[in-house]
Amino acid sequence: MRTGHKALFLIVMLLGASAFGFWMVMLNPHNHEWPADWEPPASGSQHQVFVYGTLTSPLVRWVVKGRAGEGEPARLPGYEREGLDISPEAGAELEGLLLRVNGAELQRLDRYERLGLRYERQLMELHDGRDAWVYRRL
Repeated sequence: MRTGHKALFLIVMLLGASAFGFWMVMLNPHNHEWPADWEPPASGSQHQVFVYGTLTSPLVRWVVKGRAGEGEPARLPGYEREGLDISPEAGAELEGLLLRVNGAELQRLDRYERLGLRYERQLMELHDGRDAWVYRRL
């Protein structure tokens, strides 16, 4: 095998292993224990979710929930970003996106955010008075 072919083979193998690892850790529905009080969202239900981190990327949303969907710019008053979390801060406004998702997509977002292990989902009021789910670190 020529050197160029070996390098290409190694790159393909590394990308495949990375994709498999990402799926196993972040998306695999069988590798996650739901919180005891968690109830799956009804499949036909509609939800609004305010996102401020990795889920602002259309590519990440496409991988996690099966479609990128359009995000609407939104702000969460009284909070600022602190690493992977948000914290209350008087006078602050956190910029992010408001996503509209169905019940199945909300369940995928819960899985991605490791609901009950890393994050909890809280209903919070946005700057315009609408309520949206927000993921906060435990």
